[in-house]
Amino acid sequence: MRKSIATVSVSGTLVEKLEAIAAAGFDGVEIFENDLLACPLPPEEIRARAADLGLGIDLYQPFRDFEGAPAELLPGNLRRAEHKFRLMERLGADLLLLCSNVSPAAVPGDDVAAGHLRLLAERAAEHGVRVAYEALAWGRHVNEYLHAWRLVRLADHPALGVCLDSFHILSRGSDPIGVEAIPGEKIFFLQLADAPRLAMDVLPWSRHYRCFPGQGTFDLAGLLAGVRRAGYAGPLSLEVFNDVFRQASAERTALDGMRSLIALEREVAGTAHPAVPTGFAFAELAGPGGLGGIPAALGFTRTGTHPGKPVELWEQGGARLLVNATGADPALIAVGLDSPDPAGAAGHAEELLSPILPRARTPEEAELNAVAAPDGTEIFFCDDGWLADFTPSRPPGTQPGLITGIDHVALTQPRHHFDEAALFYRSVLGLRPQESLEVPDPYGLLRSKAMSGPGGAVRVVVNVAQVGADHLPWQHVALACDDVVAVARRLRKEHPGLLLPIPGNYYDDLDARHEVDPELRGLGVLYDRDEHGGEFLHLYTVTVGRVFFELVQRIGGYQGYGAGNAAVRLAAQHAGHRQGVRPGPRPAGVTPAPL
Repeated sequence: MRKSIATVSVSGTLVEKLEAIAAAGFDGVEIFENDLLACPLPPEEIRARAADLGLGIDLYQPFRDFEGAPAELLPGNLRRAEHKFRLMERLGADLLLLCSNVSPAAVPGDDVAAGHLRLLAERAAEHGVRVAYEALAWGRHVNEYLHAWRLVRLADHPALGVCLDSFHILSRGSDPIGVEAIPGEKIFFLQLADAPRLAMDVLPWSRHYRCFPGQGTFDLAGLLAGVRRAGYAGPLSLEVFNDVFRQASAERTALDGMRSLIALEREVAGTAHPAVPTGFAFAELAGPGGLGGIPAALGFTRTGTHPGKPVELWEQGGARLLVNATGADPALIAVGLDSPDPAGAAGHAEELLSPILPRARTPEEAELNAVAAPDGTEIFFCDDGWLADFTPSRPPGTQPGLITGIDHVALTQPRHHFDEAALFYRSVLGLRPQESLEVPDPYGLLRSKAMSGPGGAVRVVVNVAQVGADHLPWQHVALACDDVVAVARRLRKEHPGLLLPIPGNYYDDLDARHEVDPELRGLGVLYDRDEHGGEFLHLYTVTVGRVFFELVQRIGGYQGYGAGNAAVRLAAQHAGHRQGVRPGPRPAGVTPAPL
């Protein structure tokens, strides 16, 4: 279907918006009135600029507070309308969005409103313009889409139809099944926006927190399927009011919007993801000094070296780390995902506007394809062939009760890439999102969203740290264990300064809430229990550069991430950085983070 986007959805001047929208591959735009008014170009030049970029002007919006206005306001309203119609002729737009009246002076009565709508449609038709009537969720008398349709039907004019806006429909909890009762030819326009579920008034919710399809919690696929069954064949258009989008790169935002529409169409069509990842192949960490000796301290064995690159393979159980000697500070730079069809996964990513990254390799090396996540982390699609690129040094250790695999990775995003990241992992990798969480940080707030694949085989946690400017954007790799307590005992004995110290106050509170082994206090192991009785034991290492490790043990089907303990962990990490020293003796070979 034709794809469009409202200029209000991206940042910049009107000309910059049009260029970014065209570059993302959209077919058309909705011109938002404020963007036009602030543009120095006359409407004719805007029309020509859009045409040169391959964009049609699908809609001009909004026209407000017309139907149901007091009789004394009607002449002025018609004068306003005539001005808009002449402007639209100059602009080359033939569809006007009319929002339902929100004025306290609006008078009730469907007959009055329908009469005004018919009069407006008659005037519009004289200019070759049609009117799409939209029920705002906060409209004075008309705030439901089926009420808007009743008025359109009562007005009975061919130049008058409805505009369906997913936010106005779904934010009120209206049943979208009713869209199928509207003839497709009377649905003049469809605007799509997702949103997180928030306990707030619908007006500020709409003005500040809309997002692209797949970034929120609305069932846009169900709504779009119903609109299609009704016979609608017009554009799919994005209308998103979002404070972060208004500050972000227009090019990235427009591209993300196009990705959201492609993914939504695939969801409605029932097109399955060709190759959802089935596990972690590796996590690659860069930085001089071999991550300060932490892999060896955790029990990993260096099992291979790359013959042409400064990269070592470290293994323990089913967990593999690639340690790359390049880079200034240790950081998580890449994640390898096991895929049943690496080529299919790479092709799917490209179709979702995530191009394959260029990669220098010799003919003997495995052909690994990777795409860039929004924070720059490289995501590789792997089978077992990549292991042959490493010259074996010695087999991995087989100590019982230690690390068994990679449980999840946590990546910190720039604030303006958080929603983009959620859509990327959902659409490109096929991971399903959980609700966003907000965790207090001593110097701000941590916003977090977990994404997971079937059975939890792949888990990615996307974080945004909204804290002071001196905060390091921490990343971490969580390693699965079958006995965290045994691991903690060994580490406390052999590397007593490796683990992050946890305050005694945490354990005092834990004792009040749960009956747990008192040994956890001395070992620095944290604990969580879910409503189903599942248990989670975990501990953290100190931070090296941007990276730290978490060791986790899931018991009884626990699916969370110990979110209730995150604030304690953040405070302890900040304390270590603020003090400039690590509590306790430093483990041999472990280099602390730069302070």
